[in-house]
Amino acid sequence: MERTKQIPPGWDYNPSTLQQRLPLVLVALLGFCIAIYLSLFQLKIIHSVWDPFFGSGTEKVLTSPISKLLPVPDALLGAFGYIVDAVSGIVGGPERWKTKPWIVIVFGVAVGPLGLVSILLVISQPVLFNAWCTLCLCSAVISVCMISPAMDEMLASLQFLQRVKRSGNPVWKAFLGDQKIISTVP
Repeated sequence: MERTKQIPPGWDYNPSTLQQRLPLVLVALLGFCIAIYLSLFQLKIIHSVWDPFFGSGTEKVLTSPISKLLPVPDALLGAFGYIVDAVSGIVGGPERWKTKPWIVIVFGVAVGPLGLVSILLVISQPVLFNAWCTLCLCSAVISVCMISPAMDEMLASLQFLQRVKRSGNPVWKAFLGDQKIISTVP
């Protein structure tokens, strides 16, 4: 009975279980490591970067005008995004879609745009620089693979907040995890 209570109404499974989230947290940590390594090159802390397939293409991509658009290296922003993914992915229990909608939304918002930016950066490699970067491609694959599972959990939270609204309760309080509201709405 307790397990079915954790499953969102109308769902066959619970998108907030640790079994659902842990793989995302682990790949986010892998993405973080890749992004930190690329950042070390962009920050000139290391003088070359490993690439088994595209050789100097990686350095061309990592020193491109796009990588310098912002005051911090783009790989460092990616590392920040991945650590936000990992932290927001681990916070909360199996009912976080209902008890902590705010962290689920943070998780979804962190994962979604990072995946879209990764796609754009991958497209720019051959189009703008006539070069490829193996670790950049790995990072993009990680980002894109995280989108669907993260959006599942976010959808469950948004559906819960919609039920809160329909019940006449304050959505903002439910978003922040007000126990009185949470206990009255399925």
